[in-house]
Amino acid sequence: MLIDKGAMVYHYLRTKLRQRPANRQEMEQWQEERVRSHVRFVRKHSAFYRELWKDYADAQWRQFPIMDKELMMEHFDLLNTVGITKEEAFAVAYQAENSRDFAPTIGSITVGLSSGTSGNRGVFLVSPQERRAWAGTVLAKMLPHSLLQKESIAFFLRANSNLYGSVGSHRLQFHYYDLLSPLKEHIDRLNEQRPGLIVAPPSMLRILAQARQQGILQINPHKIISVAEVLDPLDRKAIETQFEQRVHQVYQCTEGFLACTCSHGTLHLNEDIVIIEKEYLDQKLGRFVPIITDFSRRTQPIVRYRLNDVLTERAEPCPCGSPFLALESIEGRCDDIFYGYSLHDNRLRPIFPDFISRAIIHASEKVLEYLAIQHTPDRVEICLRVDEADEAGSRSAQVEHEITHVMNNLFLKMNCKPPAIEFSLYDQGGYAKYDKQGELADIKKLRRVERRFQLGEDTDPFL
Repeated sequence: MLIDKGAMVYHYLRTKLRQRPANRQEMEQWQEERVRSHVRFVRKHSAFYRELWKDYADAQWRQFPIMDKELMMEHFDLLNTVGITKEEAFAVAYQAENSRDFAPTIGSITVGLSSGTSGNRGVFLVSPQERRAWAGTVLAKMLPHSLLQKESIAFFLRANSNLYGSVGSHRLQFHYYDLLSPLKEHIDRLNEQRPGLIVAPPSMLRILAQARQQGILQINPHKIISVAEVLDPLDRKAIETQFEQRVHQVYQCTEGFLACTCSHGTLHLNEDIVIIEKEYLDQKLGRFVPIITDFSRRTQPIVRYRLNDVLTERAEPCPCGSPFLALESIEGRCDDIFYGYSLHDNRLRPIFPDFISRAIIHASEKVLEYLAIQHTPDRVEICLRVDEADEAGSRSAQVEHEITHVMNNLFLKMNCKPPAIEFSLYDQGGYAKYDKQGELADIKKLRRVERRFQLGEDTDPFL
């Protein structure tokens, strides 16, 4: 679909040239003005929000009821401002998924399907104006050089979208790589295209790094951007080693373009387009759940929308000097926080995913890949792939012993009873599904740390 490239360039230049706020106070005042203006528009054009906020003034927006995916999907028809029904949106989105043709729209509105890591299907709407703004903003923040220079971009995603296609131009060659296509096809295309910029989930970047190590992938991109999945330290190290450069990140979800890395590799929230309120899980450690208000999106308004992610603030200021909040890490979903039985009262207490990841990685340098799955509070499975040069592809009893030791110490340090730990071989098939012919049929987001049991209704998840 052709869009107004001039408008995209306008948003690119506005993002690039916008004067940086002198401090947090100046930035927050600027944000406040834009949110109140946004709220006035949404009140006028969204019947659902108009009713939801009827007892609140615009200035009381921080007291508006919290939104989430379930509530948004339940009231989708009256919530969006362009009169599209959920039935219409899902019909177009499912047709695109099945046909792998992602060009169709409803009128001028782009429709996309989101599964998220939780597996709960959602649908999103984006107008042409929002596509232009998104494209210009992303290019301004993530392109390694001027928009006037030629660039070839390889974009790996489960599903394409008119939204992503917005970045294409005669100078920017945008190539979509369907994650469901065979790996050999990807390697051949990459060797022919020789992209300067690769955007892909860490799981795919890890595969490409291995292909480069084997000599079958012969490209030298000058920038690599991780998207869609949590970038685990183990994956980061392997990717950076093979491509000999820093891996940058984009924190993007259905609900918005939330954060990206600066030139120093630090993740900063995009507080020029969103406001992030922090629901602290552990204020001392800086861990919080984000509640987002995107004052740049009007078609499907995102106001006080609670995500299911765990973010950690960076303790030290970033050398880049940006007033935008810096993040130490994106740990994953709240649903993947591990729990252990307290040594004192047998109540369940949280253990954050980052603690689990670091314990396994630091236990042994022989660990190449892992999945940590908590089946019950007293049973954890750890799937391992260790250094084949040392173990010929088999599990290492020594590595298992070392991981068991550090995991036990971690749980005890958190005043929890250590769980029984089982080990199994790491299998990429855990997140990739194949058909009877051996072709890749589906892929879900890789989660290195995953909890597979539900908390009871009477459990305080952040006790």
